[in-house]
Amino acid sequence: MDEKDITREKKIYRVTLKGSAVNVVLLVAKFVAGIVGGSAAMIADAVHSLSDFLTDFVVVIFVKLSAKPQDEDHDYGHGKYETLATAFIGILLFFVGAMIMYNGAMSIYSAFKGEVLPVPGAVALIVALMSIALKEWAYRFTVKVGKEVDSQAVIANAWHHRTDSFSSVATAAGVGAALILGEKWAVLDPVAAVLVSVFIIKTAYDLICQAVGELLEKSLPPDVEDRIIKIAESEPEVTDIHGLKTRRIGSRIAIEMHLRMPGNISLYHAHCHVSNIEDSLKNEFGNETHIAIHFEPQKIDGKYCNPDEIAE
Repeated sequence: MDEKDITREKKIYRVTLKGSAVNVVLLVAKFVAGIVGGSAAMIADAVHSLSDFLTDFVVVIFVKLSAKPQDEDHDYGHGKYETLATAFIGILLFFVGAMIMYNGAMSIYSAFKGEVLPVPGAVALIVALMSIALKEWAYRFTVKVGKEVDSQAVIANAWHHRTDSFSSVATAAGVGAALILGEKWAVLDPVAAVLVSVFIIKTAYDLICQAVGELLEKSLPPDVEDRIIKIAESEPEVTDIHGLKTRRIGSRIAIEMHLRMPGNISLYHAHCHVSNIEDSLKNEFGNETHIAIHFEPQKIDGKYCNPDEIAE
């Protein structure tokens, strides 16, 4: 493992542990506030923070695995472990969101049947406001590192922090409204819990789609492929580019393409041009970029021609 990979791992571990510390504080505070304050929305928020805490460990474990170098059984490295981490986080979020939605819906149903719901305590509102500030802060420092190291798993974890912040906004609104309006409006607390679940499920859906796309070898976005083509076209002697194939391997990308050059240039010079393109692509997308280029002579009247015969 080179120095760059070691630095990348350290950054990921550091930011993940920092986020875990925030999650532990909020996890304890939310459960206490939810139980003492009698708030379903706050307990739902606490469960969300628990899922945050658990996924921090998933990120650390899977990123460690993905950093393993290429071996005989993994010619393309272990980058897909990060993709699996993203999928795992998405699936976990989905089930957490579904559970919270179900419990909130049952409480709302009970209220419509005439059951008197308890009014949440002020402590739940205080903790919800604290959560909004801390989780937004956690999102910002986590997504910054995720973009720096180009880790989808870290970015996914950052969004997990932000959905917790969004859910705390809904919690604060529901608890605050119930406190101000009184017992008749205590149903706003479980309503807030259901709103929290919507945020969670939407984020889960996005993460799962992203992970599935990578696992199914989805091509890179058109704008990225256009950048690849422009880099290759800028090299002298390149007359045509075709057969471009792209995909993501965890934090790395893979590029395969065919390009044509004049048939009368030497193999040595053709190799030099291809090497220049590879260097330019790695400067743009990272040294770990997988690149496979097949070069061939340009066609004349739709077919390959022997340059020696043309010269004669």
